Amino acid sequence: MLYTTEAELMKKAREAIGKTFNEIDQHNRLGKGQKGGFGHIIEESHFGYEINSNAEPDFKELGIELKVTAFKRNKNGTLSAKERLVLNIINYMEEVHENFETSSFWKKNQKLLLMFYEWQTELARGDFQIIETVLYEYPEEDLIIIKKDWEHIVSKIRAGEAHLLSEGDTQYLGACTKGANKSTVRQQPYSNVLAPQRAYSLKQSYMSSIMREYLTKEKLTYFATKQELSEKTIEELLHKRFAPYIHLTQEEMAARLNMPFDSKNKAFIPKLISALLGVKGTKLNQIAEFAKANIQFKTVRLKKNDIPKEHMSFVNINFKEIVKERWEESYIRNYFLETQLLFVIFKFNKNNELVFKGIKLWHMPMETIEHEVWRYWMEIRQVVNDGVQFTQTKRGIKNNLPDTKFNGVLHVRPKGRNASDKTELPSGQWITKQSYWLNAEYVAEILKK
Repeated sequence: MLYTTEAELMKKAREAIGKTFNEIDQHNRLGKGQKGGFGHIIEESHFGYEINSNAEPDFKELGIELKVTAFKRNKNGTLSAKERLVLNIINYMEEVHENFETSSFWKKNQKLLLMFYEWQTELARGDFQIIETVLYEYPEEDLIIIKKDWEHIVSKIRAGEAHLLSEGDTQYLGACTKGANKSTVRQQPYSNVLAPQRAYSLKQSYMSSIMREYLTKEKLTYFATKQELSEKTIEELLHKRFAPYIHLTQEEMAARLNMPFDSKNKAFIPKLISALLGVKGTKLNQIAEFAKANIQFKTVRLKKNDIPKEHMSFVNINFKEIVKERWEESYIRNYFLETQLLFVIFKFNKNNELVFKGIKLWHMPMETIEHEVWRYWMEIRQVVNDGVQFTQTKRGIKNNLPDTKFNGVLHVRPKGRNASDKTELPSGQWITKQSYWLNAEYVAEILKK
């Protein structure tokens, strides 16, 4: 069927709200287990057009691309995207000859008809419901950053480095791997090295911000103006905001920002950062640039030898999940692929006061993810599958999960409320809750660079 106006298309799209995929599926795609999933069901059974892989948008007369995408409810009641939104495959040989306005990304994806459904593990797939439909156009502030992301991706291809592309290189628009496995490769124009096939994608954090905006009506606050975003990168703007406070103690920073000094309160540093960025009172996860680019801050407290006082912890390990997940979909791989860490760095002075030294916006190199992190992930799985060994020592009970000497990057150690805060292993054994940790010495090396 031909849709001649946006209003006509959106009227038809809204007719799907409240329906399950079983109710929509007229061609038994779910029953046949056919490839293509929910998007093909909506295309074929709801909108009535033939499945294709054309370079044009699905509704080419209107310049609108259809995307069916999932959200999930988190334990704290918030919503997040289930995954990144994969767009069109990047043809390395052709894309290098285009500019942003003529690129395959922009031709196909400048307007998106997003149809959201809720992913619920307790339901059969066919019982998932369409919850909302949105005709999405990128806000001006976001489009400035997306253009820069596209330019970065293409500049790397032009440099003969398509094989070195990483999702961590960019803010909102990613170049994610797309293929059955690592052997799905393509030619690139300025190198003989075959590069993994990749597609443009809107990052999971970016999609989560859209869902928060349209499904829970949450408003995000930009810390930078459109002009600032045009002139500088997010990283440059962050350095500019933080620079006037270098060499000040935390107490002096608080005084300059006209806020109470309470270093023992965990919320003190996040409040300090939001005030410093000019959006005082805004939670960091409600700052648009942070939420959409998945920038997460980590406070680093350096000793006099420039080594952090503590190792750096992340989330607790779900041992039952880690032994079942594939590396490509593993939590830890995707965390470091998609997350940028904003290190806010302090150093103890001779009076044992914490003095602000600066910031570093960092993402883990792809090579580290695919080697050291992969080996770490494999070791955890091996130890858990073989059965964790516990040994009594003078300092308490020790296990044989990877420690700080394993590969110099990551280790496992407890992170619970206390020693009795335990989690069950697949074997039925119980262990104090354990977390992923970056070694303090590795963090020191990152900061030196």
